[in-house]
Amino acid sequence: MASKKTLRIGIVQQACTDDREHNLSVSAAAVRDAAARGAQLVLLQELHTGLYFCQHESTELFDLAEPIPGPSTKFLGELAKELGIVIIGSLFERRAPGLYHNTAVVLEKDGSLAGVYRKMHIPDDPGYYEKFYFTPGDLGFKPIETSLGKLGILVCWDQWYPEGARLMALAGADLLFYPTAIGWNPEDTQEEQARQRDAWITIQRSHAVANGLPVIVANRCGHEADPTGSLKGATFWGSSFAVGPQGEFIAQAGTEKAETLVVDIDLARSENVRRWWPFLRDRRIDAYEDLVKRYRD
Repeated sequence: MASKKTLRIGIVQQACTDDREHNLSVSAAAVRDAAARGAQLVLLQELHTGLYFCQHESTELFDLAEPIPGPSTKFLGELAKELGIVIIGSLFERRAPGLYHNTAVVLEKDGSLAGVYRKMHIPDDPGYYEKFYFTPGDLGFKPIETSLGKLGILVCWDQWYPEGARLMALAGADLLFYPTAIGWNPEDTQEEQARQRDAWITIQRSHAVANGLPVIVANRCGHEADPTGSLKGATFWGSSFAVGPQGEFIAQAGTEKAETLVVDIDLARSENVRRWWPFLRDRRIDAYEDLVKRYRD
């Protein structure tokens, strides 16, 4: 049996407003709470400094973007150093004039920037007009090295794609993290809403199972109106959770309220589960060449 190694992780689920300073204050309070409960690493949700602005298209909203390093990395870095923990944050990155990304950042215990991940899969659906704002990531699926291990970070829409999770696992990720902003269309039936949330949970649990890795997810909660009035807005369904390498639930938040989860992850389980279920060993890599095609005609 592999030796036991436990990592205590905080997962912050919050509702956001259009007041950046307020949002950061709420995030910081939750991070402090998690650290006081022993968390060594804290995951924040996607674009946690403000409202989910991608419900409509407006060139003025590019003013919300910031550089790296910049205000958010400074704020989170100082908080990480003060508490002696690793923090995974999320921001709207201004890389250059006219070039923007949806980016996750990792701040080390000493406050330094350990690395960044730029969201690879960019959606374009009613209420989620991200292709207008974000250039697809160009850093690939590479775990970020930290004092706590290799963190495989993916962002929201990435969570539907088994390829991203697999490539992070093949690059040696110890865990998979998904900062997220996803919710219901208030006009959908309760049955449809339930199907969507269940599918979202199921696909991410499947990444844990297929790769023998823990999966940690932070999603926002609360209703955010569409400022144009053309849609009914989005009701983010929360449900932040942590599962182990067999997809087993360790903890899950509710659908409506802000909540900070603190979970213990036994990293030795990944080694043991992969010995029992050696999916990586039995992959037929000699027969997968068509996976790089858009479609097999």
